[in-house]
Amino acid sequence: MLSHDRVWAAIDALAARHGMTASGLARKAGLDATSFNKSKRTSPEGRDRWPSTESIAKILRATGATLEDFLRLVEPSGSLRRSMIPLISMTQVGTGKLFTDEGLPTGGPGWDEIDFPDFGQEKVFALEVTGDTMVPLYRDGDILIVSPTASVRKGDRVVVRTTGGEILAKELRRRSAKTLELASFGGEAEDRVIPAEEVSWVARVMWARQ
Repeated sequence: MLSHDRVWAAIDALAARHGMTASGLARKAGLDATSFNKSKRTSPEGRDRWPSTESIAKILRATGATLEDFLRLVEPSGSLRRSMIPLISMTQVGTGKLFTDEGLPTGGPGWDEIDFPDFGQEKVFALEVTGDTMVPLYRDGDILIVSPTASVRKGDRVVVRTTGGEILAKELRRRSAKTLELASFGGEAEDRVIPAEEVSWVARVMWARQ
């Protein structure tokens, strides 16, 4: 199972394999030294915080490990449980009654499925990137695994649906009781500030398959 505890344990194990602490691994990868501190692994409210896909990609590059190496650390027994998760194209997300008020898939027409490691308690679905609005970070055809139930914090990559049906994929800059501030990944897209009452749901990008 691709659980919160096992993913963090895999980061600790990868650091130890290369003779480093989690803080040392973060520094080697060009991240803030506190990025992997145990205090950062849960929110003040006690909700699980997952490492970002960018952070994992950076520690894999820094150590020369592959994604398969990392997944073997997540599930040392080699029996990583997999499941079928809902998949939809980014261009379809804003149309019809495809989501609940909480941002969970309703299923039915428009939805497909893909096989992916089990995320445990977090509810996830997959989005297929279309077009070049997320270049250079994500490209046409990439698959994003996102969760509307995972906690989010500054710097996380998120998918946001507005009450008007608009879909945005950006980086969370700041979230307050009044507004949601989003930074663009690049390209021609602009940064956005959205009134809180116009936000339908926010889903954190948990993983990217490129």
